[in-house]
Amino acid sequence: MVFGMLDGVFFKLGPIPVDHIIFTEWVIIGLIGLIAFFATRDMQMVPRGLQNAFEAIIVFTYDFFTQLMDKEHVAKKWAPLLTTFFLFIILSNYSGLLPGAAGLAGFQPPTSNWNITLTLALITFCSVHVAGFAEHSVGYLGHFVSPSPLMLPLNLVEEIAHPLSLTVRLFGNIFGEEMVIAFLLFMVPFLIPGALMALSLLLGAIQAIVFTLLSASYIAAAAGESH
Repeated sequence: MVFGMLDGVFFKLGPIPVDHIIFTEWVIIGLIGLIAFFATRDMQMVPRGLQNAFEAIIVFTYDFFTQLMDKEHVAKKWAPLLTTFFLFIILSNYSGLLPGAAGLAGFQPPTSNWNITLTLALITFCSVHVAGFAEHSVGYLGHFVSPSPLMLPLNLVEEIAHPLSLTVRLFGNIFGEEMVIAFLLFMVPFLIPGALMALSLLLGAIQAIVFTLLSASYIAAAAGESH
């Protein structure tokens, strides 16, 4: 394992270079996995401790992000994905709030990189069409020519616009926030205004909610009765 920052490489696993964004992403994924493991390894009928907290998160995400879905089985099917989106994005956003993280390699939020936000958006894009075909079979294709075959080009553009808007919205907000924090660290190395940190906490949560809620709405629209 060779550490270095040339060409954006944080360290290497043999011949495979790993940059700081991927490293942070692995840490977050590992953290979510560990929390899920320890919260569910000894399930009790009356939850307490970590199990209770984890169940509260599951209930919140299910109730909040699947409220747009008029079919209960669709909500249950896609709730795990939406919960994973929410947890990964909010932890990614908050990873940049660690002391000195904005200027420290290995701790930049993955969501401040458009490659990561594009990947999340493409997962949503694929999930939308999987949900549509699962609920309506080949009849799902009819919405591309609805209400008229002349609308096909516009409907296709709309489908492409969804992942692009998800990518740019999340990336732009988190990247811009990181630039502001990095600038303040340069200007005032040992003091970041508390108000800015509080605002970053709020914005990080809002961006996680917005991305997940939009993903839920796209899936709901594809699986809904209108198709």
